[in-house]
Amino acid sequence: METFLIRALQVIMSLSLLVIIHEGGHFLFSRLFKVKVEKFYIFFDPWFALFKFKPKKSDTEYGIGWVPLGGYVKIAGMIDESMDTEQMKQPVQPWEFRAKPAWQRLLIMVGGVVMNFLLALFIYSMILFAWGDSYVSLQDMTHGMKFNERAQEIGFRDGDILLRADEKPLERFSMDMLRDISEARTVTVLRQGKETEVYMPEISLLEMAKEDPMFVETLVPNVVDSVIPGGGLARAGIQKGDKLLAIDDTPLNSWNDLVNTLARIQSNAQETGDKDASMQMVYSRDGVKDTVAVRTDSLFKVGAIAMPLSYKVTKRQYGFFESFPAGVRLGVNTLKGYVNDLKYVFTKEGAKSVGGFGTIGSIFPKVWDWHRFWEMTAFLSIMLAFMNILPIPALDGGHVLFLLYEIIARRKPSDKFMERAQVVGMFLLFALLIWANMNDVIRFLF
Repeated sequence: METFLIRALQVIMSLSLLVIIHEGGHFLFSRLFKVKVEKFYIFFDPWFALFKFKPKKSDTEYGIGWVPLGGYVKIAGMIDESMDTEQMKQPVQPWEFRAKPAWQRLLIMVGGVVMNFLLALFIYSMILFAWGDSYVSLQDMTHGMKFNERAQEIGFRDGDILLRADEKPLERFSMDMLRDISEARTVTVLRQGKETEVYMPEISLLEMAKEDPMFVETLVPNVVDSVIPGGGLARAGIQKGDKLLAIDDTPLNSWNDLVNTLARIQSNAQETGDKDASMQMVYSRDGVKDTVAVRTDSLFKVGAIAMPLSYKVTKRQYGFFESFPAGVRLGVNTLKGYVNDLKYVFTKEGAKSVGGFGTIGSIFPKVWDWHRFWEMTAFLSIMLAFMNILPIPALDGGHVLFLLYEIIARRKPSDKFMERAQVVGMFLLFALLIWANMNDVIRFLF
């Protein structure tokens, strides 16, 4: 329950900030061009609002709705989520959206997207200023990588140190690294002190990311750091420093192999109804091999921790002014990666992976971590900016599309057309929202 509450609070804080900034962008440009804004709401308020107030001498009512699906500003003289068609039947007033030149209306509509993107760049800059950038270089991972069966068939070998994807250097273990590998024709690795090229077939990032075991992961040596008292290895006499070599004739070349082998044993035991299992463990101590019987518990854990990896950490600190260009580069690269990966949404597997509020919550840490919170908020801000600029009716991008048509054709779409487009767009958005959250429910249940 505590984990749920921590994540829920982070989601509410993050999305509330993004909504305020996004709608604030529309509000700012509206006021700049003297357009009346009737409402500024966080969340939607059908039938009633949780809180609202209207300052004296102000045209705008501020409030908090009870449906946490975003927020809105109600701009006078505009067909939007409110579907206020009666206002559109009245004579045009000089302070209305529809009375302004097309270029001013265009800036009002892109204001939210611009503010979200600028917010992301600012957050990334402040993250670099406050925490710097710390990572372990792939070249410093001297034990190399662990590759799954498919990667081995392609030509990778356990222990390979990743160097380059085509001619692009691979710097750190991340989703960007996987993306570069999936798009490369050749990947250069360091194998036993020599550079070797691995020729890549066509493989998507989505396929690589969803494979279990993963296509590539950090190789952890199969050396015991500590055993848990009362666990299977402790009862069998395994000690710190022992090297685990095999389970039931299955060789263990890494701790990764141990984890994967236990997962396979667990899967087989679940099919047969066994609650625990006994296995023969081959280990080495001071160069001497021995075999012991190890019994797992009902969770199929043997009770041991791997020897920690003591790789050199690359760390860079940024001064205040230095952090801004670095933050811009990080934000732009994040946007490029997100746009690049969006194509997978239109595949069968991609459609299944679309998630709603549960998925958003899962990307936040289980314990409060300001660094991670701001990283996720910046990413969501970029995601919100891009999604809103898509040319879909009811989104900012739909309004921008119709305004561009007006500028080019020198004629406005009719109010009736805009009303119908708004209805279609809202239907599509609600359908997507239902689909995404249903995926979350299905993943939780099954």
